[in-house]
Amino acid sequence: MLLAGIAALGSGLLPGPAFEELAGRTLPVLGFVVAMSLVTELADDAGVFRAVTDRVAAWGRGRIRLLWSLVIGLSTLSTVFLSLDTTAVLVTPVVVLLAVHARIPPLPFALTTIWLANTASLLLPVSNLTNLLAQARLGLSPAAFASLVWAPALIGILLPPLLLWLAFRKELRGRYGPQPLHRVQDRVLLSASAGVVLLLLPALVSGIPVYLPASAAAAVLLGLFLWRRRSTLRWSMVPWRPLMLTAGLFMVVEALHANGATSFLAGAAGSGDSLPALLQLAGLGAGAANAVNNLPAYLALEPVGGSPVRLAALLIGVNLGPLVTPWASLATLLWHERLRALNVEIRWSGFAVAGLAAVVLTLPLAVLALWLTNRMH
Repeated sequence: MLLAGIAALGSGLLPGPAFEELAGRTLPVLGFVVAMSLVTELADDAGVFRAVTDRVAAWGRGRIRLLWSLVIGLSTLSTVFLSLDTTAVLVTPVVVLLAVHARIPPLPFALTTIWLANTASLLLPVSNLTNLLAQARLGLSPAAFASLVWAPALIGILLPPLLLWLAFRKELRGRYGPQPLHRVQDRVLLSASAGVVLLLLPALVSGIPVYLPASAAAAVLLGLFLWRRRSTLRWSMVPWRPLMLTAGLFMVVEALHANGATSFLAGAAGSGDSLPALLQLAGLGAGAANAVNNLPAYLALEPVGGSPVRLAALLIGVNLGPLVTPWASLATLLWHERLRALNVEIRWSGFAVAGLAAVVLTLPLAVLALWLTNRMH
């Protein structure tokens, strides 16, 4: 994909001025992705996520239903403040292992993390790469962004767990025994890393460009690991493949726009801020995300957004919609890799049917919530 983007630039399909504008807009976003990847990888290596899971297991008090409710809270907070990929990559394994050790069927816990990784990723710009791109286009602060999407974001957080509860209520009854605590290898490193993450969270919603506090946190953690555990540091901590894929997608989709894609998509996307128009755009976004992937779906349809509320409807489609196909979001593919490593099997046919039911129920309600709150303003 990166080679395709470079070819588009070299051949003139992507004009130089359009590439310069694209680079100015997306380089801070890619810098944020690198910095947050380092922060979450290093915090995980220090044991932060395992320590949180130990506390969740203790707070569950031996009741499976309460434990699952706490997992919902953990997955939601992780997604909202640290991004959907963090939930898929780091929260999933510790939560699934917790269920396995507690002799609880792991499937409800695994589905909870990936559904919420996608559907809870609407509230803040840092929750999803698509949100960061929309925030940059709209020029909104994190608070203003949240005030635009808070109602559909609430639907995305509350409704999918309710559907999972209806599907798995029998498996989520009963009790579990005491769970073994993870051994802390370096308490200084754990405490310092946890402190860095806690300070980073409010900084990410303060209105400062998010790549700045994320880069500062990554630099502090790199310094800590150079001091305490140098052997952990490796080049593979930088997400090279997703970065190349994302940069290539940016360039290819921008080349398509430069050659008439916007006018082609405008007819399918409709126009206006009416409820049917918003449903049409959100549905198109969800369909495109499941057909290709949520990032190119957003990039392709962004120019036909036209207004803040239409762009919010598009975000509903590409954030809450990718629950059907495995490739609909990178988070789902990363989640599946983690499950395979844990020997937890997922039937994609069942995943698709359940996801389609969730999207059909969640998406219209989220768009309705957006339309109603927009009318109040």
